[in-house]
Amino acid sequence: MNDSGRLRRRLAEQLVRDGVLRSPLLRAAVEAVPREVFLRPGVFLDGGDVWKPVVAGGTDPGEWLEIAYRRDTLTTQLDGYLSADQVDGPVAGVPTSSSTTPDTVVGMIEHLEVEPGRRVLEIGTGTGYSAALLCHCLGEDDVTTVEVDPDVAKRADDALETAGFSTWTVTGDGLLGHPRNAPYDRVIATCAVRRIPHSWVRQTRPGGIILSTVGSWPYGTGLAKVIVDADGNAEGRIIGRSSFMQARAQAVVPVAGDLSARTAHADSERETEVPPTLLEEWMPAFLAQLAAPGAQFVRATRSDGTRLRYLFDPARESFAGFGARGDDGWTVRQGGPVALWDRVEEALTAWLAAGSPEIEAVRLRVTQDAHLYWIDGTPALRWRHRLV
Repeated sequence: MNDSGRLRRRLAEQLVRDGVLRSPLLRAAVEAVPREVFLRPGVFLDGGDVWKPVVAGGTDPGEWLEIAYRRDTLTTQLDGYLSADQVDGPVAGVPTSSSTTPDTVVGMIEHLEVEPGRRVLEIGTGTGYSAALLCHCLGEDDVTTVEVDPDVAKRADDALETAGFSTWTVTGDGLLGHPRNAPYDRVIATCAVRRIPHSWVRQTRPGGIILSTVGSWPYGTGLAKVIVDADGNAEGRIIGRSSFMQARAQAVVPVAGDLSARTAHADSERETEVPPTLLEEWMPAFLAQLAAPGAQFVRATRSDGTRLRYLFDPARESFAGFGARGDDGWTVRQGGPVALWDRVEEALTAWLAAGSPEIEAVRLRVTQDAHLYWIDGTPALRWRHRLV
């Protein structure tokens, strides 16, 4: 067995040992599909404030394979265009495409409950590695994968062909699905969406599964698993924490500029009942996005070391600004037509009173008009988000 085969076998054994990989069908795929093929021309390794490019052709083959089979997310594109072979040294940038950690890729496919004869739509081809695993499990004719970035899509298509899979690789907006090959038995998204598009529901057979990360913050997002019914709705729950890059059409533009000027004119000021620092924790952050869709949480520090926290909703021209008091308490100043912190604080207070249930307690229902979220037994923890 060559080095790549040995490392694939080692990866499969590790994933089985850790309870991530359970299906013999998927284990055979992990042992057969060479991840290194899907990382070319290279990757960016995290160097703190910069990204270090590692190019396959310019790296010792053994070292390259060890990098390829790390159980890490490996960044393959920065700033929407830059690949590792286009730079000569470390660079700054924002990751815009990556090969997600094998634990996450394999775990999601396990949750998808794939078996031969199922037709799958994948949203977000990325490097093409997860599409290759699906092709190995199901056959290339039963897998359709959609990627919005033409350059990323081409590299993935080339890699899939190199690995021996001539599947349906489509360049387009995955939020629209791909009706040409519908209906599907399974839909899986390797990007985060604010809400599950109803186009995915329409293109899925009754009884089919949709698996997608929901939320727009870089953390505090959940993996939703819903089952489509005969009426064109879908219902299920959040099955765990999940973190993916945002779908590009829904990418959030960070709040920038003079934050003091943005919050200069408040309509009210009071002490908070719970500290805004709760929003730095995963489940409270998820609840905040349910209670105040469109809100962004911003952290800052004054030159004198004073901690500042903000909630902004640019679309609704509303804000909440927090200031730490000397007694470890906080005050909140709110402005605009929506009292953001009132909504979020109400949700957090109800969540604490209910015993702080984990994210897996959240259920959801997707209809043509709205998303419904709730936690059983707690009427105060129920939200309806209209689709616009």
